[in-house]
Amino acid sequence: MPRGDRGFGLVAVLVLVALTSAALSVAAQSWADAARRDKEQQLLRVGALYVQALERYRRSSPGTDKRLPQELEELLLDQRFVGTVRHLRRLYPDPVGATGRWSVVRGEDGRIRGVQSLSEETPLIAGAVRRPGLLLQPAQRYSDWKFVVDSEK
Repeated sequence: MPRGDRGFGLVAVLVLVALTSAALSVAAQSWADAARRDKEQQLLRVGALYVQALERYRRSSPGTDKRLPQELEELLLDQRFVGTVRHLRRLYPDPVGATGRWSVVRGEDGRIRGVQSLSEETPLIAGAVRRPGLLLQPAQRYSDWKFVVDSEK
């Protein structure tokens, strides 16, 4: 083997490893962005479920005094009725929060009006969020989004 041809195989392997690493790095970032986008969509879906359950709880209140619950657990089994009435199947965790726990938003009467995330991460959605029964203003953090029932009803 001529003296000048030695070492090209090693250089080719090093270049191949570098290119593979770069491609995997791009793929990993894309996967992480997709996972974050999915968690954000889950947050919006679960937040809307809580708003719907709270509204259903208030609407189904017996008589003319339409009240919201004192605790989230009341959405699982509404004790105001003889039969079993459930407004939620289970208490869903916060998909973007580190602990999965929600912060409860209370009204002036101390009753639950909604929930909000405890996450301080920046949302991927920059503008307002409009969904059926849900309007969220632009936010700097997920914790700025408050999933609350309309107080006018």
